Amino acid sequence: MNFFSEINKIKYEGVDSNNLLSFKHYNPEEIVLGKKMKDHLKFSMSYWHTLTGAGSDPFGDSTINREWDNLNPMDKAKARVKAGFEFMEKLGLEYFCFHDKDIAPEGDTLQEYFDNLDIIVDIIQKEMDRTGIKLLWGTSNMFTNKRFLHGAGTTCNADVFAWSAAQIKKALDITKKLNGEGYVFWGGREGYETLLNTNMKLELDNLACLLNLATEYAKEIGFNGQFYIEPKPKEPTKHQYDFDVATVMNFLRAYGLEDKFKMNIEANHATLAGHTFQHELRLARVNGVFGSVDANRGDLLLGWDTDQFPTDIYDATLAMYEILMAGGFTTGGLNFDAKVRRASTDTLDLFYAYIGGMDTFAKGLKVAAKLIEDKVFENIIEKRYESFKSEIGIKISEKNITLKELSDYALTLKEVKNTSGRQEMLENILNNYIFKTN
Repeated sequence: MNFFSEINKIKYEGVDSNNLLSFKHYNPEEIVLGKKMKDHLKFSMSYWHTLTGAGSDPFGDSTINREWDNLNPMDKAKARVKAGFEFMEKLGLEYFCFHDKDIAPEGDTLQEYFDNLDIIVDIIQKEMDRTGIKLLWGTSNMFTNKRFLHGAGTTCNADVFAWSAAQIKKALDITKKLNGEGYVFWGGREGYETLLNTNMKLELDNLACLLNLATEYAKEIGFNGQFYIEPKPKEPTKHQYDFDVATVMNFLRAYGLEDKFKMNIEANHATLAGHTFQHELRLARVNGVFGSVDANRGDLLLGWDTDQFPTDIYDATLAMYEILMAGGFTTGGLNFDAKVRRASTDTLDLFYAYIGGMDTFAKGLKVAAKLIEDKVFENIIEKRYESFKSEIGIKISEKNITLKELSDYALTLKEVKNTSGRQEMLENILNNYIFKTN
């Protein structure tokens, strides 16, 4: 059965094409910095927003009804597999990501849930074998069901903690079976509503325990994929323990887990934390924990995680600059954790959304590559800090000086001269590269 028979395979037609169902910038085979564009970007379909998203938001019910939505739960799950792989084939997507709950209904018991997962995973594996499409990463949904109202790894209920561990074990088994390149922890409810009833130390200890148990189990089953944590500052809880990259790094270091995890960074989560997307990517890069990306954007006029498709070329360029400077993706990629708007109810809107996001990041890749080839910002940054390469500066850089020596040197200065940061010039240069790069 075909679900998108009216849509042909989306092809690259270039910037002069007027065909809205074509790529203007994403040419998968084009070589950029010695590597195919598709291998730089590693685009991935989010199973949840693409196949199970129904248009609900914090203030309204579902508005979208897909062709498969009127089936019984297991038939619906089977149909979604077929629809998903057809969708990915037509867009040329080579990866997908999922939560366990996305792919199979929970059933009445945990064992029934696991049995349902096994049935659907076998179908997914056959589709992966048929198409060559790969699993970027798997994860477990431990935030939707009411049993997780107090959290999963940070719950106050030991039975819920055990249930969470069981879900993680099963999700790791599935990810291993499907040769997933990674596994993500997103603590959807790993936080608190009020400190008046919260034992913060116990919750953090338990969360670290669960993460450590997961990494140990991965060794047992021979899963060698990369583990990620996805920072998010708020929503649904008032305060999430995985607030931002810096907070997560501090947590991992406190519990000796820093060598086992990298970051899966989402653009919308960065802005909710009061940062730019580039800031979170840069912080992860300079600390050696950059891993993967959830590509989307938020609406700065709204206070929640809107998960819109990325269309801001400025943000995409700066993101790709950081990704390339980090050495590019290894096990990670660009997962479109994005959903069509509540009023975008047609199946066709899914294609428009992905085309727009893929083209935006493809253009961003080309601009970022040109900036790096020309060493535009690297040369400017190197010159800005040149005082640390001679005389007193080199002693500071090499940590070969005392506080008294610095004080004695400062007392010899008659005045301190600074140079302009030239932010406006730099922004103009960035814009010029965006405007002139095809």
